[in-house]
Amino acid sequence: MGSLVKLIDALLFLLLLAIAFETPLIEGQACLPITLYPDFLVELRSWYAGEVGDYLMTETPDFYVGIIWVELLFQWPLVLVNLYGILAGKHWFNTTCLSYGISLFTGMVPIFAELTRSGRAPEKLLTVYYSFLSVGVVAILRGLLPNSSSTKFSSATIGKRPASGRKKRV
Repeated sequence: MGSLVKLIDALLFLLLLAIAFETPLIEGQACLPITLYPDFLVELRSWYAGEVGDYLMTETPDFYVGIIWVELLFQWPLVLVNLYGILAGKHWFNTTCLSYGISLFTGMVPIFAELTRSGRAPEKLLTVYYSFLSVGVVAILRGLLPNSSSTKFSSATIGKRPASGRKKRV
């Protein structure tokens, strides 16, 4: 089980690393002033939206802007904390990973409702959003798995105090 968890952690680390850059630099353009971004990032976002037909990114409906604010204010800090948690092998990583996965998955529900009900979403766009949804599922599942055995906290040490260096008085 430990090697499977480490493999999932490695995959999740790479995905979260990409999201750590993508969220503030690309998606943040939907709700932050465009003057904050260099021209090449604005052009990259326009190219992406045209390439996959992401009409949510070009039209920026109100619900989408709200979801982007949640991503910037809540999910993005969790991405950074999860990256640190993976690297440092922190015992709280399961909790933050589960929180991130549930938040991402929940935010994808209204997006998928819009994409499927509008009939405007090309297959390429659905594939992109399904990949984000799968990151949420992987994060949720990883949050439910136990930590790998190489971390300093195992089930044998949780809840036990460290031994004191002093002798007990009788």
